[in-house]
Amino acid sequence: MVEFREKYINPFTDYGFKRLFGEEPNKDLLLDFLNELLKDQEGKITEISYLPNEKLPISVGDRKAIFDIYCTNEKGEQFIVEMQKAEQKFFKDRTVFYSTFPIQEQARNKDRFWNFELKAVYTIGILDFVFEESDPDKYRHDVKLTEQETKEAFYDKLIYIYLEMPKFNKSEKELKTRFEKWMFVLKNLPKLDRIPVELKEQIFLKLFETAEIAKLKPEEYKQYEASMNAYRDVKNSIDTAFEKGEKKKAIEIARKSLKEGLSIDLIIKITGLTKKEIEELKEK
Repeated sequence: MVEFREKYINPFTDYGFKRLFGEEPNKDLLLDFLNELLKDQEGKITEISYLPNEKLPISVGDRKAIFDIYCTNEKGEQFIVEMQKAEQKFFKDRTVFYSTFPIQEQARNKDRFWNFELKAVYTIGILDFVFEESDPDKYRHDVKLTEQETKEAFYDKLIYIYLEMPKFNKSEKELKTRFEKWMFVLKNLPKLDRIPVELKEQIFLKLFETAEIAKLKPEEYKQYEASMNAYRDVKNSIDTAFEKGEKKKAIEIARKSLKEGLSIDLIIKITGLTKKEIEELKEK
């Protein structure tokens, strides 16, 4: 069995996310997070109930996503929470597609005299990547159907919230709101070896206790180990693809620099390529 150096589980793993937010004994963690995330739109949510996640469609192949939180509140509004580990082609399209299923479920639960009144559906993406086209300083995106001329919400019962976790860079000393504390702990939990003073509130103390790896039972530890290995595989694939992309860019810059007559020494400084690699390009 592999020994983990981290003290706390990684919430971006399948097992970690389910343990923190997807189990009935820890429902208060999910409730507190949703209340902080949605308090401007929702007010206070007093109760949530988990719904069977088999109602959601299952994608073909490896989804690279944890899409197992599906719940409803006391008003019948529905929430999908997804922890997305890797950038995926048509990711936004997929979240819109998934949000249609709770809507269809509402219709199936009505009698034949249904008047088409819908309860709100929230789709929340906690992302371990950033959108290419997004503002580098904006990590939260709240999306609704909007009237283009007035920029006012045209329909406010279909809400998408995306949290780009890599952009959240506040230190524990800079945390001012409860929501910022949630962002900090979700992003940094596996890096911490102690509970920061700023997070010594009852809800976060329970989260740290739940997340402590040493308290996992042998079978739970085995599940987490498998989940962590899968997470590392995804991360390694992303890093490898990025490195290949960066190398390709460097080679293209070197080719153009050679055409411009720049010296090999200067091209080495510009691109980071080796002398041998640049000489081979020159020969070609």
